[in-house]
Amino acid sequence: PTSPSTISRPMSVVARLVPASLSRTLLISDQAFVSAAPVCRTLHGARFVPGLLLASAREMTTKGKAAQKLTAGERESKLKPLLDDSWTMVDGRDAVKKTFLFKDFNEAWGWMSRVALRSEKLDHHPEWFNVYNKVEVTWSTHDCGGLSSKDIQMATFCDDTFKLFT
Repeated sequence: PTSPSTISRPMSVVARLVPASLSRTLLISDQAFVSAAPVCRTLHGARFVPGLLLASAREMTTKGKAAQKLTAGERESKLKPLLDDSWTMVDGRDAVKKTFLFKDFNEAWGWMSRVALRSEKLDHHPEWFNVYNKVEVTWSTHDCGGLSSKDIQMATFCDDTFKLFT
């Protein structure tokens, strides 16, 4: 019989086995884990062998790095410069947004691609809306229910990357 550590992975899936006690809720495709060992499913459909869970590489890198809401001091030192640079607070929630205008759709899409790649690397993704040359971006950290240093970092990246297109 196949042991729990025997894994067959498609080329496009990068995965590792981790103790269940270290894992968060996972969203894993059905193709990510193939084994003849007894397999159970979580409510979210992730497969696991008792005592072990299959985690994506991204899950492995975000363990123990829970985002914290910005403190009053951080809001003054880190958020205020963004607000002074055309970012605005979103009504009714602890989030910032900004609209970026580009020469055309190609530039807008190119900028969005750069932001998407950085977002994926940091495992922190924007809420955004795009029509032709206009992109509206909103940053907020859902894990902590408001703004965190990740939002400041990504908003700053958006501004810095936008400068390459102007």
